[in-house]
Amino acid sequence: MSAIEAIILGIVQGLTEFLPISSTAHVRIVPALLGWEDPGAAFTAVIQLGTMAAVVIYFRKDLLQIAKAWFVSLRDVEARASHDAKMGWYIILGTLPVGICGLAFKGQIETAARSLWVIGIVMILFSLIMAAADATATRIRDTEDINRSDAIFIGIWQAFALIPGVSRSGSTITAGLFRGLNEVAAARYSFLLSIPAVVASGLFELKSMNSPAHHGPHPGLAMTVLATLLAFASGYWAISFLLRWLTTHNLRPFVIYRIAVGVLVLLLAATGAIS
Repeated sequence: MSAIEAIILGIVQGLTEFLPISSTAHVRIVPALLGWEDPGAAFTAVIQLGTMAAVVIYFRKDLLQIAKAWFVSLRDVEARASHDAKMGWYIILGTLPVGICGLAFKGQIETAARSLWVIGIVMILFSLIMAAADATATRIRDTEDINRSDAIFIGIWQAFALIPGVSRSGSTITAGLFRGLNEVAAARYSFLLSIPAVVASGLFELKSMNSPAHHGPHPGLAMTVLATLLAFASGYWAISFLLRWLTTHNLRPFVIYRIAVGVLVLLLAATGAIS
């Protein structure tokens, strides 16, 4: 992998991880459009560690409060009633579906699911689901209203994001809207929920990518680090942008963009322009 590839893919990963347009799809589509080799699922998972660092720093105060309250709740029954303590449990509970599905379908995720045909179709189909959530959402609930049922429901939807083209933030924000959360509340919970799953996946793939048994692309340590740092910087900006955007806008522009990209990918794949 060249430095130019690492720079572009790092920026693309950071921008698209938090915008509901599928980072995995874009890190697959961009190299195809530019005639580069597919960097592989392992590389994508590793540079996501940069975007997760952006989440941790951006929400550091929230995370410290949640972690402190959760640990206190382990020994203090009364402390379990606090919103922060419950949020800690909800994040754990919401992470279980994607963890189980990720391990169960690891082979398919790294091979067949990265087909440009799959990505193009999924980009379009999930856009319709996002549009339905955007159109029917009541938006009457805030972050403090999130409960155990929400955690399970949103967690299951997060597992769908293992399919490139769905979008992890897109699936969880959509699920939040279906549960009556407003956009900002859904996005904030989406970002917090992403941390355990993406960090675990990134560390697992980092170990796997450096294993002698790894048969996928080998971008190299220097290029992987460069892409990860740029994913952190662009990811931090994307979090700030999306939270500001959702205070006065809806998901419709992202729906339109996703459909346009999905159609373009299918047309280019059908004509053999990309493969």
